Amino acid sequence: MSGLLFSLSNTVLATASNGHSGLSLMQILMIVVPSTLLWAAPLVFTSLGGVFSERSGVVNIGLEGLMVIGAFSSIVFNLTFSDTFGSATPWIALLVAMAAGAIFSILHAVAAITFRADHTVSGVAINLLAVGLTMFLVKLIYDKGETDIIKHSFGKVDIPILKKIPYIGEIFFQNTYWTSFVAIIVAVIAWFFIYKTPFGLRLRSVGEHPMAADTMGINVTKMRYYGVIISGALGGIGGGVYAQSISQNFNHATISGQGFMALAAMIFGKWHPLGAMGAALFFGFAQSISIIGSSLPFLSNIPNVYLFIAPYVLTILALTGFIGRAEAPKADGVHYIKGSR
Repeated sequence: MSGLLFSLSNTVLATASNGHSGLSLMQILMIVVPSTLLWAAPLVFTSLGGVFSERSGVVNIGLEGLMVIGAFSSIVFNLTFSDTFGSATPWIALLVAMAAGAIFSILHAVAAITFRADHTVSGVAINLLAVGLTMFLVKLIYDKGETDIIKHSFGKVDIPILKKIPYIGEIFFQNTYWTSFVAIIVAVIAWFFIYKTPFGLRLRSVGEHPMAADTMGINVTKMRYYGVIISGALGGIGGGVYAQSISQNFNHATISGQGFMALAAMIFGKWHPLGAMGAALFFGFAQSISIIGSSLPFLSNIPNVYLFIAPYVLTILALTGFIGRAEAPKADGVHYIKGSR
């Protein structure tokens, strides 16, 4: 995390020195937009996971724990196999994080769907278990409270061809991150699957009216398991992206509320994939401002403490302002027993 902050600070200072008399609007956008996309990417993946789970009727506040598992597994894999896979290591580690998140989410699925435990209680247990288990394993493997810094991470790139587009190319496609664009593409794919495919129709039906879905021959339990496992996979990817692009190591505070912010993005986005992506971009902007804001001319006089709490205040304001108009799937959090009314 400190390495990232140092890098961002250097970028701002270098841009400012090139501008001589201060930062122009173009220079500010060249700093803020890539930073926003960087911080938003993990939130996009994880909030999409929440959409899949809750569209199937299973409340999943365990997104934080799923991100923790993804971050831990990706960092451990990266450290172990960096010499073997070289620059491809972060991408392969994301697949490992995806698998780890999917497997870990089965615990929530079994508790909430099969044993009909309270979804909120099960999600809290997932969060607590994830932190406790990963820190135990870190201590066991590395004999200290955190892992080493990874050698291969998701670094800044210039997108070929697109970077040459006047103005837009400089803002969006230079000094940016591949993971940010992958997250946006996955959000569009998630929208297509949920709203344009038979699988998505079945998933939404068991979250809106499971009894009607059951009478149509849809296996409610199986579809809900699918929703939770997909949620775990995307949450694991979100954690892996965060760990390998922002923190670059793993400890007990690596995720520190990112999963809950992704949950807020899902609600703010009205349980819609594209809405969740938009909300995640908004929260990503708030987080990026909290990091680089003190180096920007129009925010330089604001005390750092206010910038640091800004993302959380904006999250609260967003939810209190829009939650009344956002309706969850009707059967979200409601247990379904076959044959009951």
